[in-house]
Amino acid sequence: MDSEMAKKIEETVLEVLKDSDMDSTTEFQVRKAASEKLGMDLSVSERKKLVRNVVQTYLEEQQAKAEAGDKAVEADEPEEEEEEEEDSEDEKKKRKKGDKEYDEEGDLIFCRLSDKRRVTLTEFKGKHLVSIREYYKKDGKELPSSKGISLTAEQWSTFSKNVPAIEKAINKMEAR
Repeated sequence: MDSEMAKKIEETVLEVLKDSDMDSTTEFQVRKAASEKLGMDLSVSERKKLVRNVVQTYLEEQQAKAEAGDKAVEADEPEEEEEEEEDSEDEKKKRKKGDKEYDEEGDLIFCRLSDKRRVTLTEFKGKHLVSIREYYKKDGKELPSSKGISLTAEQWSTFSKNVPAIEKAINKMEAR
């Protein structure tokens, strides 16, 4: 994607974000609205990742402004804005945002079960999925393998409700 296209997408996403209710709007809704305004598919991996980064940066900036506003009120001093350095794409890719870590596809990594296994939150065809999957390395990138499972929100809910029963059965088996 060329820099002109990236800039156009970023501007449109920011425009959508500024007109959105931040308490109820999801990233998917922002991406869908921006897609409609631009007349292009933003669910393609590279564009999706760009939209996610723009949304995340916007939210972080809004939170920082709110915290700075709180501190200024507490200290009874006016706010001061600091200039931030631009990160390279590689730094953005590797950087953890708060406690959140994202993979090369822009999917949220909840936890790493081992060197090769992880739990991620991903989106496929407009549906959010919890994916427990093995990864492999190719050309310096970690890519998902076919070994694993992706659960819809409903399936995840059913599974998580049954975790105590599963743990109980495991403990019972180990006691034998």
